[in-house]
Amino acid sequence: MGAGGNSSLGHESFRRSRSHFTDRVTADGRDGWPVEAGRYRLVVSRACPWASRALVSRRLLGLEDAVSLAVADPIQDDRSWRFTLDPDGRDPVLGIRFLSEAYERREAGHPGGVSVPALVDTPSGELVTNDYQQLTLDFATEWTALHRDGAPDLYPQDRREEIDAVMADVFRDVNNGVYRAGFATEQKEYEDACTGVFQRLELLTRRLEGQRYLVGDTITEADIRLFTTLVRFDAVYHGHFKCNRWKLTENPILWAYARDLYQTPGFGDTVDFDHIKRHYYQVHTGINPTGIVPVGPELSGWLAPHFREELRGRPFGDGTPPGPVPAGEEIAAEGRP
Repeated sequence: MGAGGNSSLGHESFRRSRSHFTDRVTADGRDGWPVEAGRYRLVVSRACPWASRALVSRRLLGLEDAVSLAVADPIQDDRSWRFTLDPDGRDPVLGIRFLSEAYERREAGHPGGVSVPALVDTPSGELVTNDYQQLTLDFATEWTALHRDGAPDLYPQDRREEIDAVMADVFRDVNNGVYRAGFATEQKEYEDACTGVFQRLELLTRRLEGQRYLVGDTITEADIRLFTTLVRFDAVYHGHFKCNRWKLTENPILWAYARDLYQTPGFGDTVDFDHIKRHYYQVHTGINPTGIVPVGPELSGWLAPHFREELRGRPFGDGTPPGPVPAGEEIAAEGRP
């Protein structure tokens, strides 16, 4: 299984299946899951780009106290994502060893895989949702009563049509495109996917040449979704997934854009390059049978000046940056520049 989402690999093409559990946690609780501080636990892998969206959103919106965090081991086994980073190999809140246990409590013998991000109801121990596409949108729009003071509007009403259009292109050609290239089983399938990745990245380059963010002059959900692929690009997608027409560091505009976001509180402070590399290179044995993890790339460039401030823009709109990373959620030294 690839990192995050449910994925299936057939001879014809790579397909990312829909999330099976699509209940929503909403302000009015219409799906039976009302927004409630302290009730839900967000289970992630820091390796997974889809889960990383939720990590960034949670930080930017200041939901750390409202939604607790469980971080799975980047190396899962055939029983699913494991809590082997925790004492005794169990999540201290849910009391489970594998994320699959929360899925089973929700629906015994459920179809499909066990994916992150997953939102779990702590009183019952049941999975609520693994709908990675909707989860962060709901954080931005349904959880507003629990947002921190100064939280940015990541999905502004007057920009949603444009944001949705940008995100659809980014998902198809970039977020999912790298997987389609990496898991391709035929030459043409790979070449088509790889071509699509770089064509979209070149279009995004032109878009970002004259503006600091993808939509408007503030950070939105669209930037979060592009960032989580870009931050993994040179470390895993360029070599491991053969998306190697050029490196991110060889594209001055996208590289500066990615550094700008990485250095923005809420983005880089959620990224663990050690987890990312170990997951992709050790779990995808069909692509990398030796399990050898590359020593590179050099990470110090992520902290270099980006000069994107010259394009003006207001990262948090009328809001403010998030506060310090909560105790216990910091990235270990081996995972950062």
